[in-house]
Amino acid sequence: MKKTGLLLMLVFLVAFTFACNNSNSNSEPSGSNASKEPAKQDSVELKFMMWGNQAHMDVYNKLIDGFKQENPGIEVTMESVPFADYQQKISVLAAGKSLPDIAWISERMVPQFKANGILGDVSEFKDDAEFNLGDYIPSTLDLFRDGEQLLGLPFSTPPAVMFYNKTMFDLAGLTDPNTLAKEGKWTWAEFEKSAKALTSTDAKKRVYGANFFRDWKTWVMLSSYSWSNGSGPFNKDLTEFTWNDQYGVETFQLLERMMFTDESHPKAGEQVSFDAGNVGMFFDVYSYVSKAREIKDFEWSIAPTPSGSQGSVPMLGQAGYSIFKDSKHPEEAKKLLKYFASQAGIQATSTFFVPPRTTVLNSDEFINQPNNPSKEHIIQAVIDEMPKARIIPGHVNWQNIDNSILQGFDRLFGKVAPADKNLKTISDEVNALMKQ
Repeated sequence: MKKTGLLLMLVFLVAFTFACNNSNSNSEPSGSNASKEPAKQDSVELKFMMWGNQAHMDVYNKLIDGFKQENPGIEVTMESVPFADYQQKISVLAAGKSLPDIAWISERMVPQFKANGILGDVSEFKDDAEFNLGDYIPSTLDLFRDGEQLLGLPFSTPPAVMFYNKTMFDLAGLTDPNTLAKEGKWTWAEFEKSAKALTSTDAKKRVYGANFFRDWKTWVMLSSYSWSNGSGPFNKDLTEFTWNDQYGVETFQLLERMMFTDESHPKAGEQVSFDAGNVGMFFDVYSYVSKAREIKDFEWSIAPTPSGSQGSVPMLGQAGYSIFKDSKHPEEAKKLLKYFASQAGIQATSTFFVPPRTTVLNSDEFINQPNNPSKEHIIQAVIDEMPKARIIPGHVNWQNIDNSILQGFDRLFGKVAPADKNLKTISDEVNALMKQ
């Protein structure tokens, strides 16, 4: 019995060995090319956050596709958050330690993010000859410097411009703003006069001569009035609210007059848009051309902001890329940032944004985009105005400061208080916030 059991066991072992050898004979030989291929590595996923519209996202999708071809194994997901909610969203993500790897940031966000210590240093880029950091206009990097550190790179440095409906000007028999600007006659008084002349209160075809607001929170466009007269909403270091002076009061009175007396400016909450043809003049940064290029019902162009006693002084918007310190893939995030901020990357995004790289700013590709304003008008309204433009200084308590000023505009919209008393209230509140 024992011998029979032992014999069965030996038969089983021989059969098992034969089966294993037969299985191996069907696989690739040990010296084949297949066995030499490296094991497939897990891909890295980078998260990129921005506040752009679909047209912006289309450009970035193409950039991301190009990046992925050059960097196999790195995936990139993009999320767009409305600008009004963007800073708060980043703050919430930072508290939850779930920040994206790379994101757009604007000039007003930088001080808070610096103070919170969430931005990653990319100063090593200056040593990369191929990247050529020296191609950047030096002043465009100032916002992102913190001592010896460079905490981001700009991709957009647009001065505010005035979009205007040239067809509407022609039908009204008015001289267009670019012609007046060229002659040195494009003043705030001329702007207000033109807005009144363009206005139609016909209920069937209501037309407003002008609109300062992209939405009802973009009060900063009105800063140009006081800046052009040697004043401004804040002092240079953003330690004091200074808009309760003569020119701040005049700014509020200008808006009140246009809204409630001339009815040449929409009232708060009214849904109007330049591209729909019911606004004659509209203030926004140059990036709005991405939407204006789609206009087919009338001829439009851009002009400088009107002049005061000190000339024209547009607001300068600035947006850039930053990576975050908590990124789980810092080296890959730097690769993506470098790709976006390269000459080719800036050239691609210059479809919408005023480029910070000298080579791109002076290129025909930037100026000669399909359906763009004329080269002459871009030079006059954008390139020549950039040296005059001002950035609203940043503050770590900016969100509360901004909310306090918006409450003042709510009082203006509701005709609750005259301009001087309203601005005195804003001044008291904002100066207290600045000391916190």
